[in-house]
Amino acid sequence: RKEVAKSKRYFFWDNGIRNGVISNFNRLSLRDDIGRLWENYCISERMKRNHYLLKSCNYYFWRTYDKKEIDLIEESGGELAGFEFKWPEKKVKPPQLFLSSYVPSSFKVIYRQNYLEFIT
Repeated sequence: RKEVAKSKRYFFWDNGIRNGVISNFNRLSLRDDIGRLWENYCISERMKRNHYLLKSCNYYFWRTYDKKEIDLIEESGGELAGFEFKWPEKKVKPPQLFLSSYVPSSFKVIYRQNYLEFIT
């Protein structure tokens, strides 16, 4: 077995609440958690979008014991879509184990340059 099972992640509907919980309201340029803020923002906005469109989805994340991961798995209509969120644009290879284990499935990296199509 290569996948980690039964692990949970929590996201906030609003990054302001997240910032309040961790008592960090610094500007982005002073933060060391900008990747987590970006991930939380994209996931919460995607969930809001799907709710508005009345699109029923299940949400998961995927991780292996050798530390390969996908930040968000969206299950809808019998298909899985994997999304990785990167604040600085950098090349990410799709995890072949995920794509070969879960057919049909897809994978996309979300950056600042393409996030609007993801959340609208």
